[in-house]
Amino acid sequence: MGTLSIETSVKAFSTKFAESAELTRKGRELIPGGYSRNSFNFGPHAVFVDKGNGAYLETVDGQRMLDLNNNFTVNVLGHNHPVITSALLEAIPEGISFGNPSTAEADLAQILIDRIPSVEKVQFSCSATESCMSAIRVARAYTGKTKIAKFEGGYHGFSDILHISAHPRPEDSGTEADPKPVPDSGGIPSDEVENIIVLSQNDRQGCERILRANADSISCLILELQSGAGGLVTLDQDFVEELRALTKELGIVLIFDETISLRASYHGLQGVYGVTPDLTVMGKIIGGGLPLGALGGSSEVMSVMENGKVTISGTHHGHKLSLIAGAACMRTLDRSAFEKLNNYATRIMAEMNEWSAARNSPFKVYGKGFSHMAYAYMNSPELSVQTHRDYWRNVDGEKTQIISLELANRGFFPVHRGEFSLSLPMTDADISSFIGALKEIVKDLED
Repeated sequence: MGTLSIETSVKAFSTKFAESAELTRKGRELIPGGYSRNSFNFGPHAVFVDKGNGAYLETVDGQRMLDLNNNFTVNVLGHNHPVITSALLEAIPEGISFGNPSTAEADLAQILIDRIPSVEKVQFSCSATESCMSAIRVARAYTGKTKIAKFEGGYHGFSDILHISAHPRPEDSGTEADPKPVPDSGGIPSDEVENIIVLSQNDRQGCERILRANADSISCLILELQSGAGGLVTLDQDFVEELRALTKELGIVLIFDETISLRASYHGLQGVYGVTPDLTVMGKIIGGGLPLGALGGSSEVMSVMENGKVTISGTHHGHKLSLIAGAACMRTLDRSAFEKLNNYATRIMAEMNEWSAARNSPFKVYGKGFSHMAYAYMNSPELSVQTHRDYWRNVDGEKTQIISLELANRGFFPVHRGEFSLSLPMTDADISSFIGALKEIVKDLED
């Protein structure tokens, strides 16, 4: 029997981050929940950050932590990177916000077009949530159909049309063969839910059956090649190739949401799979730490925004500072940068999983093998995560949460749900320290 429990880990967390707890309490007097982004919650409350530099952040509680959250994968260059800081300081004196386009828009658009295989035209927004909404509108206008197919556990922002079945409860979700769409929030109209057709990840026969049966009404299939906020599930290569062929046959627009997975390689995760979608949603790293989303795709599908069929416009779309920061970030992410990040990811996965297997531990690190991964304590060593429902069946949620809390208690800031991401300033010593901490926590949990 191990020496750790959820009670002991929460108690240590609350002591270590007592100032953050007090700021949360005060914040609730002004802001619902204490802060505007409820995914900040980490155990009993969020951890408030004072500043960050390189791979590390410093909390208001005086703790220096290796940042394995990186603003939910945004900060691929870490904190206060001189390339981004310099670009912004040079741009700010010339003006911050205009109702006119700037040359920075075409600059970043060209970078994305050059890198992402499917992208011939780009339209910018303020966030990936908005760009997912744009993708749906474009797909509906292009096909003349209304319904949307998505995967259970796939998160595509908080809009009414897509904030459905990312975090469903088992008792509400129908069967695995025929998943039922479930709103992830109150306030989502029932007709939005009725427009969603839910699929199970990596279920080849089930997906084909459902897509063929509803092909006349489905405008698009939106998916993450490796899912994020709804739980990390990696799609099989053959499965993705078959979906591409099937959606093309049925006249369904295929949308890859690469909000997170653009950090997978120089050409995004679609470049790793070698599969070309009709539309691609981008976000997070493309803004260099500032708010930015983008929708890219083939000239044919994107033409609905030029021929008058679709109108999409926002006050801050194509904001100069976000575009400039994004271009600086993307230029810094050259092929050697991706190689470094992915080599670190490979090392973490290999060392931890070999160590776990040697002691017959159910702890696993998993993912496609790039710098966004996840860990979980399974109910037994032979289990894995292949679908969203595997979280309900295969993962010991309490022990996984203990590991997250203990990482924070020992100087590492992860995402409470078990995901983590790497940043370019990390060193071999940082990676060794993280691996060592994980091993110590698992031993404390088991021995």
